[in-house]
Amino acid sequence: MQSQAVPTTPHSAEPDSPKLSARRWHQGSLTYTAGGLLALFVFLLIGDFAWSVKERAAIPVAQVLLKQMEASNLFVALVVGSLPWGLSMVLAPFIAVRSDRHRGRWGRRIPFLLAPTPLLMLGLIGMAFAPEGGAFLHGLLGSASPGLRTCKLAWFSLMWIAFEVGSVIANAVFGGLVADVVPSKLTGRFYGMFRAVSLMAGIIFTYQIVGQAERYYAEIFIGIALVYGLGFATMCWFVREGAYPPPPQTPEPRAGGSESEIRRYMRECFSHRFYVGVFLAMMLGLISFNPVNSFGVFYAKQIGLGLDGYGKALALTYTCSLLLALPIGWLADRLHPLRVGLGCILLYAAAMLPAGLLVQTAAQFQAAFVLHGVFSGLFVTGTAAIGQYLYPQERFAQFQSAANILAALGYTLVPPLVGAWLDLTGQNYRHTFLASGLLAAASALIFAWLLRPFNALGGTRNYQAPG
Repeated sequence: MQSQAVPTTPHSAEPDSPKLSARRWHQGSLTYTAGGLLALFVFLLIGDFAWSVKERAAIPVAQVLLKQMEASNLFVALVVGSLPWGLSMVLAPFIAVRSDRHRGRWGRRIPFLLAPTPLLMLGLIGMAFAPEGGAFLHGLLGSASPGLRTCKLAWFSLMWIAFEVGSVIANAVFGGLVADVVPSKLTGRFYGMFRAVSLMAGIIFTYQIVGQAERYYAEIFIGIALVYGLGFATMCWFVREGAYPPPPQTPEPRAGGSESEIRRYMRECFSHRFYVGVFLAMMLGLISFNPVNSFGVFYAKQIGLGLDGYGKALALTYTCSLLLALPIGWLADRLHPLRVGLGCILLYAAAMLPAGLLVQTAAQFQAAFVLHGVFSGLFVTGTAAIGQYLYPQERFAQFQSAANILAALGYTLVPPLVGAWLDLTGQNYRHTFLASGLLAAASALIFAWLLRPFNALGGTRNYQAPG
C-alpha cells in the first residue's frame, strides 16, 4: 500500500510520542497508519479469497469429473493428490530462493505471484473442456489412439499439470509476501482473518455449488479461473512491498555450480535438528488430513449421504471453523503456534482413531467428518504463522520451501498408498479415518519433543532463530 505504507527511516522508526507510536505499526522498512493497515488487510484478503476459491473448489470438482471419466482411485490419488506435491518438490525450492534474492521495482514477491496467473487460468479452463479435449485427441490420433477414455484422462492430466505449476509457483512465495508486509506481532490474528475468508469461500462453494458439480463442472472451472485471475491481479496491483537490504552474498560455486547451490540449500535448511523437527511435525500434521480429504466425497456417496449431504456437512465444518478462526489466531499470537499446533493435532488424533473403528452409518460418518473438518481447521489456522515465528526472516521463503519439500514427500506417498489400499480392500473408506488418526498421533509426538529445544532457544519471549 504505497500510499499508506511509508518506508521507515532511522528518524521515523523512533516515534516522537507514545500517542504516535500507538497509531503506527512497523514491518521491515514499512510503517502503517491504521488506515494503511486496514487497506493492506483488505487487498491481501481479496487475494486470499481468490486463492481459497481455487483451492477449495478445484479439487472436489476435479475428483467428480475424474470419476465421471471412469478413473480409478489410484489414478485420482496420483494425479490430484501426489502430482501437485511432486511438482512442488522440484519447483518450490528454486522459486523460493530466487524470490528471497530478487530485488526489483515490484518487490521480491509480487512478480512471482503475478507471472504464473495466466498459466493457472489456462489449466482451469482446459479442465472445463476435458471431455471435448479428450475427444479431439482421440480423433487426432486416429488408429494410434489408446482409446477415448484414456485420451480424456490424458487431456485432463495435462491441464491439471498447467494448473498446478501455476499454483506451486504462487504458493512458494505467498507466505513470504505476508511475512514481508504484515507486522509480525499481528501475524497470528492476520492468519485468523485469512482462515475466516477462506472458510467463507468454502461455505459458499460447498453449500451452494458442490452438489451441482457433476452437471455444471465446466461452468464451475471457468468461474474459478475468473475469480482467481481478477482477485490475484487486484492484490498484486495494490499491495506494495518495502525496501529490502541487499541479498546475502553466497560463495562462488566451484565445478558443478548447481550442485554447490543444492548443497548450500540443504546445509542451511536441514543441518539443524530443530528446523528438521518443525518440518516433520508440520508434514505429518498436514498429511494426516489427506486420507479423509482425498476420499471423503466417495465415502459420502458409498455410505448413502450423497454429494448434496456431503456438501452440507462440509459447509457445517466451515461454519464452525469460521467462528473459531479469529480466536485461534489470537491464541497463536498469545501462546505461540508451536503450542497451539500440539493441542490441535492431539484433538484431531483423539477424534479420528475411534472413528476409524466405529463409523458404520451415514449419520456417524457425517459426525466424524465434521469433527475431522473442525479439528483439522484449528490446526491449519493455529500453525499458519509458525514459519513467521520460527524461520529466519531474511530467508523465510527458502525455509518455507524446505518445509514444503517434506510435506510434498508426504503428499506424494500417502495418497497413492491409501488409494491402492482402498482398491485392494474393496473400497472400505472407513480406513481413511484410521490412517488420518495414526499420522496425527505421530505428528503430536514430534510437536511435544520440539518444546524442549524451543525453550532452550529462548521460548515465547526471547526466541532466536538458530543459525
